[in-house]
Amino acid sequence: MPSVSDKKRSAQPFELLLDQQTIQKRVAEIGDQITRDYADQTLVVVGVLKGSAIFLADLVRQIKLPVELEFVSAASYRKGTAREEDIIFSGGLQNPLKGRHVLLVDGIIDSARTVTTVMQRLQREEPASLEIVTLLDKPASHRTRIKIKYRGFTVGNDFVIGYGLDNTQRYRNLPFVGRLVEK
Repeated sequence: MPSVSDKKRSAQPFELLLDQQTIQKRVAEIGDQITRDYADQTLVVVGVLKGSAIFLADLVRQIKLPVELEFVSAASYRKGTAREEDIIFSGGLQNPLKGRHVLLVDGIIDSARTVTTVMQRLQREEPASLEIVTLLDKPASHRTRIKIKYRGFTVGNDFVIGYGLDNTQRYRNLPFVGRLVEK
């Protein structure tokens, strides 16, 4: 018998927003652009967990340069589709970033508060350069100005899932991006 928490976490209907082939094509294009922009450099790619995990894994395989990986955890969504006011930040970098070229990879930029918080922390490390890469951008939701150098897709204000993005930890494993629809 399902528990009360299982019922609360039951599947929500969604519609396809971006299919797997479209995503893979765009990820390859971004990887090619990064390869050209950072020719002969070693990059430090910092992924924002958990939402960037699948995008980051596919992206780094498309970058034809030496790449080092680091991860931080930062979240503003914890209880479904409602954004929290505070950002929980955890994890730390294993290697110094001073004088290095850093790409901050996030799965989605919504209000831009999370990525701004992470950027401020990484800037303290004095990297040679620090740029943002995101699969999805919701510019109408931004609460702060943010410069995104590499953007996969611009989407509306719908709550999206799949390809690493979740709703209460579900749907991350979908190979496409969908938008939740009201029941």
